[in-house]
Amino acid sequence: MTQTHTSRAAVLAKLVRFERPELSLPYAGGMDAGTRAAVFGATLDEYDTAVGELAQRRDAAVQRLAQRDDVREILADPPFAAGQTVVAIGESTTADRESWFELIGALFGAERPDLGLRFVNLAVSGSTTTQLLGGLGLLRRVDPSIVFCMIGANDARRTGGSHAARLVSAEETRRNLALIRDAAAGTPRVWLAPVPVDEDAIARYPYFGGAGIHWTEHDRSDTARAIADVAASDLVIDPADAEQPIALLDDGVHPSADGQFEIAVHVLRALGAGGVPRL
Repeated sequence: MTQTHTSRAAVLAKLVRFERPELSLPYAGGMDAGTRAAVFGATLDEYDTAVGELAQRRDAAVQRLAQRDDVREILADPPFAAGQTVVAIGESTTADRESWFELIGALFGAERPDLGLRFVNLAVSGSTTTQLLGGLGLLRRVDPSIVFCMIGANDARRTGGSHAARLVSAEETRRNLALIRDAAAGTPRVWLAPVPVDEDAIARYPYFGGAGIHWTEHDRSDTARAIADVAASDLVIDPADAEQPIALLDDGVHPSADGQFEIAVHVLRALGAGGVPRL
């Protein structure tokens, strides 16, 4: 295998891991695998290979999850009722094909198929709270029994250094969070705060550092507090409180596969301790 082919496969794998064009393009829902492959400039075989390898990694992580005693206890006394549709909305940390939500959905599918749960991931990479509001029509179409929302990281993105203006102001983020909450009124909601960031890694990462793109832990913490305030009557989970630190990719923003595993454990334990909120 040539270096060029290796690099092409690696780039495609990363794109396919985080991007789901069938959700972010206007003709969402009507896009077959061949069209999705073409969006990435790949053949159908290349696309299927990338998706298959990510699914294998996800399934290996699910097997690890299922071996944990604390997870076995949650599977024995699940926080979900039979036949429920569990939906996630948000950005790349959830859109990731190896995300915490994908792991939890695959876990229940493998270990508790008797429950007949349906997990639907509507997260779109790069979304801000403003963009999420504009796409809530998809949420209404799937008629969720429970909504998980992890959003706010992209709102706090700054271009031009750590002191530049946020992409979405803190005030607008709070307003949007309240509107998202109200749009899902009548449905139990679980919120996840953004993952802690590594500012040094962000500065070193060529794409971010070279473009002056930056995130700060101060902004992340502020967003976590905003979510806790706005969603005070819901279940709010902060990855910063996980038993193990959330491992990140070299960009300092996105969780690695191990980081996603830890988020999944943290979410499952929170659900096991308090359960999904009832309305």
